[in-house]
Amino acid sequence: MTRYTLEQIKAAGWLKEANYIDGRWVAADDGRVYGVDDPATEKRIGEIPWVGAAETHRAIDAAQTAFTSWSMTTAGERAGLLGRMAQLVRDNLDILASMLTFEQGKPVAEARNEMKLGADYIQWFAEEARRINGEIVPSPWKDRQILVTREPVGVVGAISPWNFPFSMLSRKIAPALAAGCTIVIKPSEFTPFCGLLYAVLAEKVGIPAGVVNVLTGDGAAVGAELTANPLVRKITFTGSTRVGKLLYKQSADTMKKLSMELGGNAPTIVFDDADLDLAVENAIAGKFRNSGQTCVCTNRFYVQDGIYDAFAERLTERVQQMKVGNGFDDGTEQGPLINQAAVKKVEAHIQDAQSKGGRILAGGKRHALGATFFEPTVIADATPDMVIAHEETFGPVAALFRFKTEREGIDAANSTEFGLAAYFFTRDLARTFRVARAIQSGMIGINAGVITTPEAPFGGVKDSGIGREGSTHGIEDYLNLKYLSLGGL
Repeated sequence: MTRYTLEQIKAAGWLKEANYIDGRWVAADDGRVYGVDDPATEKRIGEIPWVGAAETHRAIDAAQTAFTSWSMTTAGERAGLLGRMAQLVRDNLDILASMLTFEQGKPVAEARNEMKLGADYIQWFAEEARRINGEIVPSPWKDRQILVTREPVGVVGAISPWNFPFSMLSRKIAPALAAGCTIVIKPSEFTPFCGLLYAVLAEKVGIPAGVVNVLTGDGAAVGAELTANPLVRKITFTGSTRVGKLLYKQSADTMKKLSMELGGNAPTIVFDDADLDLAVENAIAGKFRNSGQTCVCTNRFYVQDGIYDAFAERLTERVQQMKVGNGFDDGTEQGPLINQAAVKKVEAHIQDAQSKGGRILAGGKRHALGATFFEPTVIADATPDMVIAHEETFGPVAALFRFKTEREGIDAANSTEFGLAAYFFTRDLARTFRVARAIQSGMIGINAGVITTPEAPFGGVKDSGIGREGSTHGIEDYLNLKYLSLGGL
């Protein structure tokens, strides 16, 4: 693939250092800016406006005005615009992947896959726009007809994180636009350019002014205005459970629709009868992708007695072969963490595990490359009293817990307030169904460590959130049901 310099990306107009409100590129009212750094080099790559409630209020007003006409467009019109947006991304995968690597740090091949996945989500919901069907319900009255229609909820507020800054937004923006909603987007200040990219795409394909608005800045101020403003009828959020619960409370007074993909603490159970090679390779893909900064990546490995030592040995061997480096370097499998705060959290979890008997089989410290690079790490003899058993590390650390019976493994996997994703490996068909039924999680990978796809519903249970993104179910949260009772027939 072709790799582009920062200067080439800016010259091509993909990286925008301005906000997009009502079809215009604007600065913050007071001129404040925030610097964005490359996590691999810690060098400045650009600046973004630092906006607050006033700019957010104007963006909401613009979205509400645009909603009047956008909601009346045909499904075919919306599908066509989204389809062109998806194709525009596919036509420019290499340069957009380079931009993503500059601001997020992941290997450029991985960034390219994320861009492609985002395009796939946009295409999926372009096609779903044509399938927002109503219903005719048999009437209990002889002189009446009952109809049920689906209508767009209105203005949507979308808040997204930094770890998958393009594809996660695609799961929010695409269904909103497909349903006939307008949207105000707040991307993470760590990776804002992939969020602002949606404004570039909207402008290029001809989506009307006010339909897509993108703001960067003070998350607390922007979030407070989005949740308090009665014109916003839905909030969609991906991020921490703590912030999600705050947004949930703030939205109560205006009774908004909510969909939230929150924290995870994903378990992987490796049973004695598992295919060992398959389990190890999927452990690498599921744990160390994006340097472990993935809401659905494994945080706890539960390995059954009979296979524990062999699994630990092979996983350690494979981890020690991983190439850590700048995302633009050939062969890089793991890039940097997002910032120094992330590095310190990983260090704290490792130190806690060691103090409670954990053995470091691989890694365990900052990488010789410096900056925010960290060695991929394997910890054996993990126990339930360790912090890593209860908190999401969000880094390249695989903690191995030992268990004996199937029931013990299931109970350990469920011993968390989270329930986003879970994984297990077995060749026993009966066990497959028993365990899948027993695990408390919104998504389960069986003999597979990477399971995200536009065709399947993405979301969790318990403290991992509410609602689903992707699949035919993903558009429902952007629609209201309306019941029509037609009398006098």
